[in-house]
Amino acid sequence: MSAKKTIGIVGARGHVGTELIKLVCGHPSFDLAYVSSRERAGRRVSDFEPAYVGELRYSAPTHEDLPTLGADAVVLALPNGKAAACVAAFDFADDADPVILDLSADFRFDAAWYYGLPELTRQHQAGQRRISNPGCYATAMQLAIAPMLEFLDGPVQCFGVSGYSGAGTTPSDKNDPEKLRDNFMPYALTGHVHEREVSAHLRHPVEFMPHVAPHFRGLTITANLHLRTAFDREAVAARYRDAYAGEPLVRVGDDAPWVSRIAGAHHVELGGFTLSEDGHRLVVVATEDNLLKGAATQALQNLNLAFGFDEFAGIPLAPRAEAA
Repeated sequence: MSAKKTIGIVGARGHVGTELIKLVCGHPSFDLAYVSSRERAGRRVSDFEPAYVGELRYSAPTHEDLPTLGADAVVLALPNGKAAACVAAFDFADDADPVILDLSADFRFDAAWYYGLPELTRQHQAGQRRISNPGCYATAMQLAIAPMLEFLDGPVQCFGVSGYSGAGTTPSDKNDPEKLRDNFMPYALTGHVHEREVSAHLRHPVEFMPHVAPHFRGLTITANLHLRTAFDREAVAARYRDAYAGEPLVRVGDDAPWVSRIAGAHHVELGGFTLSEDGHRLVVVATEDNLLKGAATQALQNLNLAFGFDEFAGIPLAPRAEAA
């Protein structure tokens, strides 16, 4: 395998940054160059992440400092709206051209950036150095819808429920365990950024209704697809199995997957295929760990591809247990 590449993480204190540090630490060809966090500046990374063995400390570089730090790839793990200033610093630097991977929504609609959902877009990946990582819900929705895309008749409705880690670390009602106790909180019921993201990249309208629940990690979406051609369950299941037959991070089963079983897993599970009596309405269920395949694991896939490594290097692949 090629010489090791170095990864800088900007915004490493958040949930996704934490998961990415763990994955990079277990990768055979990546090393951490730096991890930035204003709140933890000066503290050892190993104090917070036992997976890291070394003397690296969190730092708080300015945007202008970032191009001087020498990482082969820079991951921006920042809230929406914060990535552009970091990217501009690299645009203005004459001698720094790292791979830049943005975990926020800031460049997901920018045609100049590669949209990195490898199972659906890797054919466009070659040579891309600006990568936009898809949203967590958007990943699950697209994988749930894509095998039936050519047969859709009208908008797809997706009902989503996520653990409160999806709301980030900035305190709000949506990540307050006390307010979520015995509760189920709807939000952004029209126009959610992932609704727009999926509609744009599938080139088909999707209507998304997200909710947050009391559990910490893992999401589920139930997708309601109207079909212009009648299908039976066997034919639908066969289409999904054929579509993802060679994909280690997509598992297709018969039963509807449970969100409680996806926490800590690096793949998406699809199943629960249910059809109306006339065969023109299909319901599909998808589950995913929002911090892993919904963010950090997918980022590692994209970084592997960007450097020509095996796409799944450093990703723990659980044994398959799907139905035949």
